[in-house]
Amino acid sequence: MEILKTDGICKYFGDTTALENITFSANKGEWVSIMGPSGSGKSTLVNILSLMDNPSEGKYLINGKDASNLSPEDVLKFRREEIGLVFQQFHLIPYLNALENVMLAQYYHSSVDVDDAKKALQNVGLAHRLDHLPSQLSGGEQQRVCIARALINDPEIIIADEPTGNLDEENERVVLELFCKLRSMGKTLLLITHNPELGKFGDKIVYLKHGKIDKIIAGEAGFCANKTDEGQ
Repeated sequence: MEILKTDGICKYFGDTTALENITFSANKGEWVSIMGPSGSGKSTLVNILSLMDNPSEGKYLINGKDASNLSPEDVLKFRREEIGLVFQQFHLIPYLNALENVMLAQYYHSSVDVDDAKKALQNVGLAHRLDHLPSQLSGGEQQRVCIARALINDPEIIIADEPTGNLDEENERVVLELFCKLRSMGKTLLLITHNPELGKFGDKIVYLKHGKIDKIIAGEAGFCANKTDEGQ
């Protein structure tokens, strides 16, 4: 089932064309890697996919709805309920512990549930770090708090923008396996990265070049299938 689609998206900044005719889709439970070098338009596309910006031309459809026609209130609702965001910069509140940082996302969604927040951290392997401040966590642990925060409101779509850019190889592997777990749960994952060793594990890879789609190819999703089998 198609959960999102970009249809001829263009983005202009004055006389500069940042994106031109971007068209691709993602099905429910599919991992789509969006790759390209610096200046290829990845950041501009992330802003549109996460409803932080609108395209100058074309359509962005989420569950068949044209996102550019949503009211400001509906945009906020979509971002709270349908989309989970994971960034390279962790954006954790420094004076809140791991549990409180996750609960903060609940607060802006509806109501706070301590047990659900604890379970979200348990699911990313941090049940033993609930009371730790960000400064007391490693970079990999902080990123896992961010993933728990992105998942706490049970969104259908996870958008991860360079999520391993600040991590070493070991923690990158941990995050990769978490993404495989999300895929097995039926989450749709949009991974934006310049790292080919991470991006290649998607079901498909969308390559950007100079603001255009250069090619779309199949990824190595078998890695996630193997990880899922190992966990059974």
